Amino acid sequence: MVLLAELWLPIVVSGVFIFFAGFTAWMVLPHHRSDWGRLPSEDELMATLRKQSAGQGQYTFPHAGSHQAMKDPAWQKKYKEGPCGMLILFRPGGPQMGLSMALYFIYGLIVSIFVAYVAGRALGPGAEYLSVFRIAGTTAILAYAGALPVGAIWFGRSWTSTLKEMLDGVVYGLLTAGVFGWLWP
Repeated sequence: MVLLAELWLPIVVSGVFIFFAGFTAWMVLPHHRSDWGRLPSEDELMATLRKQSAGQGQYTFPHAGSHQAMKDPAWQKKYKEGPCGMLILFRPGGPQMGLSMALYFIYGLIVSIFVAYVAGRALGPGAEYLSVFRIAGTTAILAYAGALPVGAIWFGRSWTSTLKEMLDGVVYGLLTAGVFGWLWP
């Protein structure tokens, strides 16, 4: 068994690697550029949303509010006629990039802490690179890619963009595995 405190270096280094890998995946490489499309009559939609004074948040439409309300024939009619959807609105000006980047870095550190915990319990000091790589990689891939299909299954996210994000998650997991294998005590 290896104590979590002994794994501080691979935790921090893998967090840094994942931060830069995520930046590269989203800002440099072209594979995510087609994940989001433009709505027809975008300007009209934005003007309508401004008139509604809909603030930052998550919305569904048509919105029932409860299972009981979903039984209402008027709601069912709106639901069947469509469109139906989910809408995420940011505050004016969009997300704060600095805050989002800091939170993403913290997320990478948290995943690496869990990877360290699992690998540290499964392996002892001086474990072979491949053994560390296998345990750390499996754990990290599950963390970075495992829950992403939920968005496509339940919330209508595109399977294409979900699979691309899962592929990114596999890369992040392999990077984490490599760092842990390299810096294992």
